[in-house]
Amino acid sequence: MAKTDLEIAQECVLEPIDEIAKKAGIDLAAIEPYGRNKAKVDLNVLDLEDRKDGKLILVTAINPTKAGEGKSTTTVGLGDALNLLGKNAMMALREPSLGPVFGLKGGAAGGGYAQVVPMEDINLHFTGDMHAITTANNLLSAMIDNHLYQGNALNLNPEKISFKRCLDMNDRTLRQVEIGCGAKVNGIERTDGFNITVASEIMAALCLADDLMDLKKRFGDMLIGYNMDDEPVYVRDLKCEGAMAMVMKDAIKPNLVQTLEHNPVLIHGGPFANIAHGCNSVIATKTALKLADYVVTEAGFGADLGAEKFLDIKCRMADLHPNAVVIVATIRALKQHGGVAFEDLKEENVEAMLEGCANLAKHIDTVKQFGLPYIVAINQFDSDTENEIKALEDWCEANGHPLSLSQVWAKGGKGALDLAEKVVALCDEENNYAPLYDTDASIEDKITAIAQKVYGAKDVVLTDEAKEQVEQFKKAGWDKMPICMAKTQMSLSDDPKVMGAPKDFTITVRELRPSLGAGFIVALTGKVLTMPGLPKHPSALDMDIDENGKITGLF
Repeated sequence: MAKTDLEIAQECVLEPIDEIAKKAGIDLAAIEPYGRNKAKVDLNVLDLEDRKDGKLILVTAINPTKAGEGKSTTTVGLGDALNLLGKNAMMALREPSLGPVFGLKGGAAGGGYAQVVPMEDINLHFTGDMHAITTANNLLSAMIDNHLYQGNALNLNPEKISFKRCLDMNDRTLRQVEIGCGAKVNGIERTDGFNITVASEIMAALCLADDLMDLKKRFGDMLIGYNMDDEPVYVRDLKCEGAMAMVMKDAIKPNLVQTLEHNPVLIHGGPFANIAHGCNSVIATKTALKLADYVVTEAGFGADLGAEKFLDIKCRMADLHPNAVVIVATIRALKQHGGVAFEDLKEENVEAMLEGCANLAKHIDTVKQFGLPYIVAINQFDSDTENEIKALEDWCEANGHPLSLSQVWAKGGKGALDLAEKVVALCDEENNYAPLYDTDASIEDKITAIAQKVYGAKDVVLTDEAKEQVEQFKKAGWDKMPICMAKTQMSLSDDPKVMGAPKDFTITVRELRPSLGAGFIVALTGKVLTMPGLPKHPSALDMDIDENGKITGLF
């Protein structure tokens, strides 16, 4: 019986974090250890300004299915493979959210022999960043409601407060709540709601900030809601951005850990890509680029979400110029996109797989529109047959798509040496990277550009509420920011049940939310929710710990 990801991780003898820091070229004076195997990196101690930036490699994927694609696994395996080739390479990843850890089985530390460790710590409390983000968010919420209770000097309209509380857990019952109920001393009664922490604007601001002072300014720019005259009210009006930034003084520092092959990894920030911008922090990415010659990073879900936001939002805001893109797919997932039921995916079906390649082709098209060189990485499984592999290789060759078979789950870095060599060659190519739209375009035109160019939609429809918000945002001067689409990750459309590469469909935008501290407008489509719920059988039911502290069931 194959070992679980957790069993593989637990067998690894980790190197002391000081040794990993030395390997990364980080002065030990900048290391703030959290135990023996993880540390914060104090960037104020490091002098990185005069160092040349390395090459930036983005790992993305097709639309995910229950079969899984292995994007994080490929990211880690590719980073290990680059180091095996003698390259100075680092990885820059997102932190997992406790919501999916205890809900649907999934973390963000890779899998098999391509993992980041200590796996249990990374997937649980880690260094407390998620808790700090949650606390800063809920400090602001508490300050808002206290302001209402203490006389409401800002004349806030309790019915038009847009900032929500958050919790890093899947809990559908908190999507809409009544607060301040009962006695008058309990506060002003009003309707509120919770986002999951990774959908909080605090998270987005952390991941796009340059430093602590920039983060504090972003906090001050955040919208609280509106006053009785329908004028916007900001956090700076409440004057609590300093306290919020103080809570984040350690969380803003990136976290240093290692792979199973003892290569350095920076993990920092973790916004979801279906309801937020889906990228690790700018701070961690830029730090890695100064420390390494090659930096491998990933953006959540498929290229329609994470990669689009990485290239249209993060790279634009942070002035980053990526060098290559890896598009991960599995034969199992391609078969599911071709109409095969999940329980039948282990059976050979070349025809269905080739049908599912339409989804892969659309994501390749998206990457090409950004002007970037790419390679398709097939994350190989034992159930993949020779006929299926040959058919996929032939499809890629016939359509001019570079391809590499990846076996990182089973072999670690050695399973991606071919991929690594091809990625190095891609990084040496000149490219014409550019975002897909101009931020000076109208809100409607920017949304339409994403929907048509990236999703393949025919048209976009805005609800009456969304149309009113467009006019409101124009009046307030908020219309010149990038768009962050909130959309199901399961499909190119806004219907999670639609597989493959649909055509002639319409995207419906039901609501717009200004994330002024992050610096973008969130457009909510379909039925996507900013607070997920637990499944019928949560992963938490399969987890346990014994008297010696040994964890089981964590993937």
